[in-house]
Amino acid sequence: MERNEAPIPRHAARVLLIDEADQVLLVRFEDLDSRETWWAAPGGGLERGETHEDAARREIREETGLEHVELGSWVWNRQHVFRLGGILYHQHERYFLARVASFSPRVLHLEPGEAEAFRDLRWWSPAELAAAGDRLVPADLPALLRDLLAQGPPEWPLDVGI
Repeated sequence: MERNEAPIPRHAARVLLIDEADQVLLVRFEDLDSRETWWAAPGGGLERGETHEDAARREIREETGLEHVELGSWVWNRQHVFRLGGILYHQHERYFLARVASFSPRVLHLEPGEAEAFRDLRWWSPAELAAAGDRLVPADLPALLRDLLAQGPPEWPLDVGI
């Protein structure tokens, strides 16, 4: 981060799409500068005038092709600072839960910056997540998902860190 560079606040919505076998659908992203990759729940930034719920549904449609997702509870909050397209952001994310039937995801639309970083879509079982050598976001995703599946949605959204 450059001296005196303040990150721009950005609000985002992500969705934990979980199928009948308790698999979660994740997107693999790549930072073009560092070549670092990570897996995260589908989602992205809110557009002007959009609610978190509207953004979650739009992002799911664009990134996975799934239409008419019935969102469940808002389960997690996450904040992080990152650079995209040379701009420093402080992102505030809301994670929603959505139980869905298993489907074959297909990308319908990605914004230019998103298209450059988007690499893959994959269903992960809890066991595969626990054994993953890849970077997962949030970092404690296997344990967070295990708790969510065992205990159900929390009464209040949990802060899940980085």
